[in-house]
Amino acid sequence: MVPPDIAPADGLAGAFEPVLPLLALRSTLVFPHGTIAVQMGAPENLALLREHPEPGLVVALAVAAGEADESDPQSFVGRVGVAARVHERINLPGDTVQVTLQGLRRIVIDELQQEAPFPVAHVRPAREVQADHESGAALVARVVAAAESLAQLVDRVPKDVPALLRMNVSDAGRFADLAATHLNFRIADRDEVLQKLDVESRLHFVALKLEKELGRARVMDDVRKQTEVKIEEHQREFYLRQQLRAIQSELGESDPAEQEALELLKRVDAAGLPERAAHEARREVERLRALAGASSESQVVRAWLDWLLALPWQARREGGEIDLARVEAALDGRHWGLSEAKERIVEYLAVRKLRGGDPAGPILCFVGPPGTGKTSLGEAIAAAIGRQFWRISVGGVRDEAEIRGHRRTYVGAMPGLVVQALRRAGSRDAVLMIDEIDKMTNGGSTGDPAAAMLEVLDPSQNRAFTDHYLNLPFDLSSVLFLCTANSLFDIPAALRDRLEVIRIAGYTVEEKVEIAWRYLLPRLLDEHGITDHDIQFTDEVLGFASTRYAREAGLRTFERALSALMRKRARAKADGEQGAWVMDNVRVEELLGPPTFPAPEAEQEPEVGTVTGLAWTQTGGDVMVIEALRMAGTGKLTVTGQLGDVMRESVDAAHSFVRSRAAQLAITDADVRASDLHIHFPQGAVPKDGPSAGVAVTLAIASVLSARAVRRDVAMTGEVTLRGRVLEVGGVKEKVLAAYRAGLREVILPAGNKPDLRDVPAEVRTHMRFTFVSTMDEVLRVALLAPPGAGLADRAVPAARAREGTVAPATGLAASE
Repeated sequence: MVPPDIAPADGLAGAFEPVLPLLALRSTLVFPHGTIAVQMGAPENLALLREHPEPGLVVALAVAAGEADESDPQSFVGRVGVAARVHERINLPGDTVQVTLQGLRRIVIDELQQEAPFPVAHVRPAREVQADHESGAALVARVVAAAESLAQLVDRVPKDVPALLRMNVSDAGRFADLAATHLNFRIADRDEVLQKLDVESRLHFVALKLEKELGRARVMDDVRKQTEVKIEEHQREFYLRQQLRAIQSELGESDPAEQEALELLKRVDAAGLPERAAHEARREVERLRALAGASSESQVVRAWLDWLLALPWQARREGGEIDLARVEAALDGRHWGLSEAKERIVEYLAVRKLRGGDPAGPILCFVGPPGTGKTSLGEAIAAAIGRQFWRISVGGVRDEAEIRGHRRTYVGAMPGLVVQALRRAGSRDAVLMIDEIDKMTNGGSTGDPAAAMLEVLDPSQNRAFTDHYLNLPFDLSSVLFLCTANSLFDIPAALRDRLEVIRIAGYTVEEKVEIAWRYLLPRLLDEHGITDHDIQFTDEVLGFASTRYAREAGLRTFERALSALMRKRARAKADGEQGAWVMDNVRVEELLGPPTFPAPEAEQEPEVGTVTGLAWTQTGGDVMVIEALRMAGTGKLTVTGQLGDVMRESVDAAHSFVRSRAAQLAITDADVRASDLHIHFPQGAVPKDGPSAGVAVTLAIASVLSARAVRRDVAMTGEVTLRGRVLEVGGVKEKVLAAYRAGLREVILPAGNKPDLRDVPAEVRTHMRFTFVSTMDEVLRVALLAPPGAGLADRAVPAARAREGTVAPATGLAASE
């Protein structure tokens, strides 16, 4: 409640009590010496007016600061407000009261005496700092000039405002308040003017706001003038076109726009569109008739009709019947090896043939390292069944609209990649290969393209695939979709569930040599303008180039090495050199430089702390050498090589296991405490992770602590538990092929991976020996050699045991020890 000793002030800016009821304003503001009518509807404001019905009530007015909540009275403390007199009250419908407020002077709200039912504040008069005469006069002149220009450019600024301002230039503070009142300042800007007690700062703020508004108004005026000119030009063009139509009508000539519409209607009838699509097409043609030929909307409609009529709604390739014999012949004629992939493709097409082309079932997805022939398999399938082939590369696609298309409302809108491919293919039963599907960006502000791909690939949904640009359903059920990927794990689970995965692990050296003779050399000779009489190869040379310059799962690096040799021969022939180059290993080194990879027999001498492990990468399997070094220290373990958390934990587990087997390995506790270990994984720039190096890491630590050498002619993989159990791992086929390419002929595998040997080519199994182990103790017996001082009998034990529990080379399926 307001104390009873509060009395109305006398005079416009006279004295008033230091305690005043507080009236919160939300959308308007009255300055000192100003008058304004305000409608009050807030509960606290209505409570104040009901409590004080006396005429001439003096109140404190305030506006909440910035982001503050105006319903919180504490937000007004410390701010500048206005002492105002309530003159007139009118009750309005809806529990609203209209009051007339007359501003008296600026005040500062020091604190609140009460908050409910309405706030009451302790206030004091605000002391203003007057402006310097010269700078104040300059600022006043800037404000008057800006106001005059605004009055001419902006209709909402009254024309008499500049004259009103010139009449009050003697009082700079009052002048700034008048400018903020009559020049349509926002409530936040008006409150900013109210808060400034420095008159010069207040004038400067008002001048900057007006000049900024003046700049915006001038830009809008220029735009308006340019628009008027364009409208006049369009009106003139329209008038001339009407005259041209009248002249053509008199001469008996048809209207070009009408002729275009008739041609479009003929194309709609001939396109064989579904009923809904034909209806939409005719409706858009009628819209095009009513639009001006040069309007932007007509261009949008015309482009939409062109896309709609260019799609193969009914077109099919002749001879599209699936002939399995021709499919097998085409696959064998273009690809050597890959028997498992070829067999699965033929099975898939056989089911599709028996179902009459019904696509029910999963989509084939070829997963394997780069350069293994995934894309060319799709081309071979299309050629075998007589259908058009088109490749859609989705690597790096991060926008859902790239798959579903953009809506027509956007400038430059186009259909998605699937519709574009069908238009270019020209048939609705084409073979579409979605390449690099694992490299689509998942999610983001522009949508998830992988989720959009679900509708495309799911046979139960793609019968009515709706592209955003066309906004009409298109039947994709006749399309044969194929996908390729380097890593299956990078494909989202929901999308991976709809794919039938065919793994392509890579090629052996023998397969690469055969592929070179059958496919690479004839094509490369033709591309380089030379013949087999100019350069001649042997199996040995091709194998040397594959193992020493292109030790990879695919063929691209191998092909580049052969291309480099042929370019040098082509250069020599162009210079006039005749005769044949008979290539041998020495000549290859002279032309290609030092070999990129060491000889397969290199680094196979037993060495302490060095173990040959096997790793799986997105480009196939790889041989990974793990190094361990022991030095004097305090028992610290250091791991380097850019490892992930899982691999670091595997190193810790391996270290703990070796310490638990210290007695069996003749390692003393004092040696462990007085030694630091450093485990390093070479190729530190390549990130590494996963548990499959556990066997190799454990063996390396055991070797370096026991000072016993490790056999380097054997590679190994497997996860090791803290108790020394060896668990199965993935990527066995790729890892075995990597060991085979590196010249290693013995591999240690977990016993749980024995069934995976069926995926390894028979040629590789024939030339390799496999040892299956269940515990790390078995690995130590097989791969860890005896100490240097041991007798001959002790030295022979590991080699003898290395032959136990191995796979017989002929079958590859013998039981382990």
